[in-house]
Amino acid sequence: MQLLIIRHGDPDYIKDSLTKKGKREALLLCKRIEKLNPDFIYSSPLGRAKKTAKLATKTLGREITVLPWLREFEGRVGSGLFKDICWDRLPQDWTCFDGLYTDEWYNCAMMKGTNVREEYQKVVRGLDELLSKHGYQHSGRIFKVTEPNHDTIALFCHFGVECVILSHLLSVSPMPFWHNFAALTTSVTTVVTEERRKGIAAFRILSFGDISHLYANNEEPSFACRFCECFDDDTRHD
Repeated sequence: MQLLIIRHGDPDYIKDSLTKKGKREALLLCKRIEKLNPDFIYSSPLGRAKKTAKLATKTLGREITVLPWLREFEGRVGSGLFKDICWDRLPQDWTCFDGLYTDEWYNCAMMKGTNVREEYQKVVRGLDELLSKHGYQHSGRIFKVTEPNHDTIALFCHFGVECVILSHLLSVSPMPFWHNFAALTTSVTTVVTEERRKGIAAFRILSFGDISHLYANNEEPSFACRFCECFDDDTRHD
């Protein structure tokens, strides 16, 4: 089985839709999705993801199923130094917590007393239910294969929840994904199953955040989800 995790196009967050650039990106993605020809298409309930899914799959004529747990990750942390979304922390504020690098990351002091574990488990339950429906049942850090298949499943969603999905598939902390990786708008992350022994599968990432469809059409990548390369740059700091 192959999973295509696709971030929405350049966002207009105020309207929860796409900018003109985001619409162009989604249309450029369309030819690529047509070639990949996913068997099943799922989307976040948020407007920017649904709009991207609609534009990028318009030639396929397939149903788009909305899954509530594919919305942007809503885990929040405390107040003061650790205020607001858990997947946007300053490097000096989180890298000193060794526990955040383990698969028990949500038990770290920084996450205690927050909704982060609860929100993480919502995504995990939704993902496990979906994978089980498609023949792969979560069992510890592997997956039991109940119906092996070569289906391609497209998930149109958001950067934060994409990192949660990957962390669960790989049984690792999402913190390095959130803070050390960047999936730009309309990027495609490809993950496949490997069943090296009958009935036992693991997932492997073939590519992360691929935007070759933009480069091929001379479309400048969006800066969304990135921060300034140098502090004196006139780009996003916070």
